[in-house]
Amino acid sequence: MVTCGVVLLLLVVHQVWWTNREARSGAAETVRSLVREWGEGEGVVPAQEVPEEGVPEEGAEPEESGEEVAGGGGESGSPPPRTRPVGKVPKPPVRPRWDQAYAVLRIPAVGVVAPVAQGVGKRGVLDKGYVGHYPGTAQPGRAGNVALAGHRNTHGEPFRYINRLGKGDRVLVETRDAVYTYVVSGGVPQTSARDVGVIAPVPRSAVHPGRGFGEPGHYLTLTTCTPEFTSTYRLVIWATLAGTAPK
Repeated sequence: MVTCGVVLLLLVVHQVWWTNREARSGAAETVRSLVREWGEGEGVVPAQEVPEEGVPEEGAEPEESGEEVAGGGGESGSPPPRTRPVGKVPKPPVRPRWDQAYAVLRIPAVGVVAPVAQGVGKRGVLDKGYVGHYPGTAQPGRAGNVALAGHRNTHGEPFRYINRLGKGDRVLVETRDAVYTYVVSGGVPQTSARDVGVIAPVPRSAVHPGRGFGEPGHYLTLTTCTPEFTSTYRLVIWATLAGTAPK
């Protein structure tokens, strides 16, 4: 019994501690390699923002029921100003290879800096501490919905604390040609793993129809498992494009 207990303890330590250490180290090196490859010398240029009317907010159509969305209010306590991308939008990137890291996700509010790779497979992407891009969804900065997935626990757990994101928090996606700034507008604290509506081009939950958007736009969706240390449900965070800073 003692031997079995020790073996089980070692398995837990490996799964919870070692996989995080290994994945974070590898993911950080991938980020450094991407930045070196892109030849970035002056850091990330902040995205410009210009007021614009008519950009839909999460829940705008139909009306929200008043239930608080994931993460509550942002730092300012009020929704972000409606904005539109400005400047020349770079050409779409060449279609990335399967499992290839081709972008960097930065979420300052929760300290996330992680590579983004094509696909959401565990072995080739998620278990390496990467954030996975759902095949068939929009690429960063393009019209539609850029849908991303990441582990919440173990293997680097890049999305461990995205439940803490609130309205107005920034999510930056950096590619070879530009930095795209998205602003969190809401989400779904818990939904079915089969709720594919949350990653649709116009994202809207099929399980919670009152949550989502009512017209085309430039969206970003972050998905992860919930509750922690389970894969029963999905936690969803939505953001809208606020600015584009070409490099």
